[in-house]
Order: sequence, then structure tokens, then C-alpha cells
Amino acid sequence: MSNHRSTVLILGSDPAFAREITANWPHDHASHSDRNSDRPEFVVLDEACSRDLGGNHYDLAIADVSLIERKSTIDERDRLTQDQLNNARLIHLTASLAAAGKPAIIIHSDRERDLYTVNAAVIELRREPGIWAALAGLIAREILRRRQADARARESEALCAAAQAEATLGRYMVEMRTNVNNALTTVLGNAELLVLEPGLPSTVLAQSDSIRNMALRLHEIFQRFSSLEKELTVAARESSKQRAQAAGRS
Repeated sequence: MSNHRSTVLILGSDPAFAREITANWPHDHASHSDRNSDRPEFVVLDEACSRDLGGNHYDLAIADVSLIERKSTIDERDRLTQDQLNNARLIHLTASLAAAGKPAIIIHSDRERDLYTVNAAVIELRREPGIWAALAGLIAREILRRRQADARARESEALCAAAQAEATLGRYMVEMRTNVNNALTTVLGNAELLVLEPGLPSTVLAQSDSIRNMALRLHEIFQRFSSLEKELTVAARESSKQRAQAAGRS
């Protein structure tokens, strides 16, 4: 099966946002040599590039739409305008990510919103000081693992369907071997009679000899099918016996 390395798209205007995400990405407690085996590839883009994400090849997007820090010196009208701008950013980015058809995590800092909300494939996560980056990393890793598991399941289903089709063809050939052998026997017998027929042109004799040889070859092939069927039956019986013995010991 394919071993696809996931790609995480990080959208944000602040370089510190990408550093926080990558620095807090979780990893399994494995050996030092393969501790980054499940670490994705990170691609960092400015928030302005979020207008058209449909053509980008990525598995998950993590976007920063944190509120611009409010200044105590501005008046209420400026604060209202600032809130409207930030809300517009959130709405626009959510729509862009949803339209891309890929899972996404949007980090915001609106204290009036819940810690997290889920809207289809888009998760909105509130920026909680000290924990938001680690929490985003944990959620993102689980999303990627789910996508990888789904991809492996689809690949297994495709392989299983192909194997079933081949098995069906094989069973049909085994079931039809008697009819085919009967037909080959008739062809072989007539070819033998033609070869023994006196006075036939050399070209007819050569063609009859070729028919006889090909009939013998086909007969050998179908005999091999019969042998394979017996071998597989014996192997399946032996495997079943071994499983039963292993179950008895456990």
C-alpha cells in the first residue's frame, strides 16, 4: 500500500503562528530514529492566499484569524469597526476553506465564542493562552490519521475487489475445465486423424500438427489449474488446522 506523507497548509500573516504550530506538533514516543515518521510536511502561506485553495494539494489547513489586539486608546466606534473587520475575516476564511473541500482548523481569539465549534470539515478553535498550539496539533494529528486510515481502507477495498474478480475468473476456469478438456479431446482426436490421413498436402499436415500441439499445450495448462486447486485446498486446510491449534494453546 502507498505510504503517503501528509501535507499541512498553515495560513497566517504572523510568522510566529507557523512557528507555534510546528514547534508544538505532537509525536509518538517511539525510538529516536523514527520519532518524526508521522510528522507531516508543512507549507506556510500568507492569509491573503486563501482566496483559491481548491487547486492546492494538501491534506489539512490550519489558519490564523486571531483578533487584532484592541488598543485601549481607541474609541468605541473604532472598536466596533475592528470587530466587524475581524468577523469578516473569519467568515471569509471559513467559506474559502469549506469550499476547498479539505478539513481545516481555524484559530481565533473571540472570547464570546465556544472553545471549539465544528462546522462540517471546519473546526473553529479559540486561542487559549498556553494550550492552543498543543491542542491544535493534537486535533490536527487525529484528523490526518483518520484521513490516512480512510485512504488505506479505500485502497484495501479496491485490492479486495480486484482479488475477488480474479478469484471469480479462476473459479470459473476451474469449473469449466471439464468442458474445455472434452472440447480439447475432440480437437486433439481430429487433429491426430488428419495427421494420419494419407495423401494430404504438406501444408495441411503441418497445420494439423500445429493444432494437435496447441491442444496438448492447452490440456497441460488446465491440468495445472487442477493441481493448483488441490494445492490451495491442502494449504487452506493446513492453515485452518494451525489456527485451531493456536487457539487451543491460548
